[in-house]
Formats: sequence, C-alpha cells, structure tokens
Amino acid sequence: MYLQKLSLTNFKSYDYNTFEFSPRVNCIVGENGIGKTNLLDAIYFLALTKSSISNQDTLSINHDADFMMIEGNFESEKNTLITVALQKGQKKAVLHDKKAYEKLSEHIGKFPVVLLSPNDTDVIRDGSEERRKFFDGVMAQLDAEYLENLLQYNRLLLQRNSLLKQFAERHYVDDLLLDIYTDPLVEVSLKIYQARIVFTENFLPIFKKHYEVLSDARESVEMIYESEVGNDDFVALFRRNRHRDLAAQRTTLGSHKDDFIFEINGFTLRKFGSQGQQKSFVIALKLAQFEMLSIAKGFAPILLLDDIFDKLDDKRIQQLINMMTDGTFNQVFITDARPERTRELLEKLVVDIKYFEVKKA
Repeated sequence: MYLQKLSLTNFKSYDYNTFEFSPRVNCIVGENGIGKTNLLDAIYFLALTKSSISNQDTLSINHDADFMMIEGNFESEKNTLITVALQKGQKKAVLHDKKAYEKLSEHIGKFPVVLLSPNDTDVIRDGSEERRKFFDGVMAQLDAEYLENLLQYNRLLLQRNSLLKQFAERHYVDDLLLDIYTDPLVEVSLKIYQARIVFTENFLPIFKKHYEVLSDARESVEMIYESEVGNDDFVALFRRNRHRDLAAQRTTLGSHKDDFIFEINGFTLRKFGSQGQQKSFVIALKLAQFEMLSIAKGFAPILLLDDIFDKLDDKRIQQLINMMTDGTFNQVFITDARPERTRELLEKLVVDIKYFEVKKA
C-alpha cells in the first residue's frame, strides 16, 4: 500500500496543489516555515482523520478560505480515493471512493501511518496524558474494537463529569441518575484495561529489540503499564470514590488516569536518561509501532519522518536509512531544510527517490 497522489485545497499554507509520489522514498525540501511539515500533516490527516499538530480541525483551513479538502489516491490491490472535507461551521466529512463513512472510526487503520517528529520526546517529558495519547493512537490503528471502546469511554466520561458539575451547582445529588453513567463507564474501563495489558505484553519485546539495536545493548529499558483499574476491588473502589468525585466535580478514577512508566537501567527515563537515550527510546517506540502495524495489516505503514536529520546523530540516521534499503520500510516521506544534506545521506540508496521543493507562495 502506498500514497500515489495527493491533492490539497485550502489546507493550511496550501491554496491548491497536487503531488504525485514515489512508492518508496519522497523528500520534501525547502526553507523552514514554508509548509514542509504541513504536507506531512495532510497525509497524516488523510489516514487518521485529524491533524498531528492541532486539536481543532478548523485550524487546518487556510486563513483566506472557509473550507479545506484533502484527496489522496492509495494504491494497493486497487486504487482507492480518500477525501477529507471540512467547511467552517459544519461537520467534517471523510469519503471512501466518494462514499461517506457512517462513522469516522471505520476509516482508522485502513491506511496506517507512523510519524517521527522533533516533538516526539514530549511523550517522555510530559505527563501521563501524552503517553496515553501515544499508545491509544497505536492501538486505535491496530484494533477497531479498542477504538470503539475508547470513544465510548470518552463520551461517558464527558457526560458523567458534566453531571457531577451540575450536582455541585444545584446542590443536590441523584444517585440513580449518576449510576446510568457510572455502570457502563466501569464496564468499558475494564475492557480498556484488558486490551492495554495484552497490547503491552506484545509490544514490549518488540520495543526492547529495537532499543537494543539502537543502543548497541549498552543499557536495559523497561515500560510498565500502571492502572488502578487492575485492582481486584476496582468496581467497589470506584463506587466508594463517589464522594471524592462529587467534591472534585469530575471522575477521579478510571482508564483516563492510566500511565506508562519508562525506565532505563531501573531508573525513571524522564529524570535520569540522557538526551541521546531519550531519543533512542522514542525511535524504538515508533519502530515497534511500525513493526506491529506491519504484522497486523500484512503490509508496511507509510512512514513520515519530519525534520529528523537535525535532531538525530549519524548512527541513528544510518539505522533508518538501512531500513529503507533492506525493505523494512515501504513508502517513506522525509522533510529537510537542507536539500544537499538529504541528497548526500540518500545517495547510496538503490530505491526510487523523488524530490519535492516547497517554495514560498
């Protein structure tokens, strides 16, 4: 599977542009701040129905327009046209061969992508929300049932929190009404917990394998899934916690409080890992994501490498280039502000390479 053609209309810095890509390596070069990352974000948006950069869809619409559209032709066993359209004030539409999905979640995982970007180490340095977001994103592309459970959980959590806030404002509590949201929230929490347990067991050995290669086996790493949902008495604990929820005006227990702890040589990576170790850790996470998706789908995901040559040392860059050569990666997109460096790094690759120079409008 690969992206053969991409058309952008009023998407961020692009007015109207069409690109035809190589099935192997595509290099987007040009000065900083002129839209290289936006091009990768369009591919990401096409695959996952959302931006990798902003939480608000309307921020992807060009400042001078009131709508945007992304169209992509994917080649696999047949040519498939995917369209994402958004007009200000209206609901986003995603179409598969010009037929709209009933639910956007039906699209997730059909055209998998893996993105490496300069901000990836945020998953280490930031709070638990960033780590859950990363692993939820990986699992959503792997498992449609997990995605549906996660979406249901988020809806129930939002509704329960809104109800708790109303109780506080009106100075009364309706326990029966609260149970309408509490019981299914607990049930779906347990499903999410079990899915995350199974995923972690499968993901961990693949991740450790990639980290060992990147670090020349100089240190040991660990990833520990922590969740109060796994307690034997979680259901009773959740109910006993009701008074705390009412005081806080939000749900204080559940899957939205889970975390993934990263360790190196038995110590917390965030506090004791060097910049190089943190970068290797993140790349190993992404390579493990890539491998799991490849196994599950039966084909390699599209790999997006955003401005990584400035952030990685020669050894890690060479590792990625070797994987382009040995067939591990299929279609790759690379952005770089220094075209001459990209050409030098890739000059020995014996695969089809296409260059795109992005210029100021």
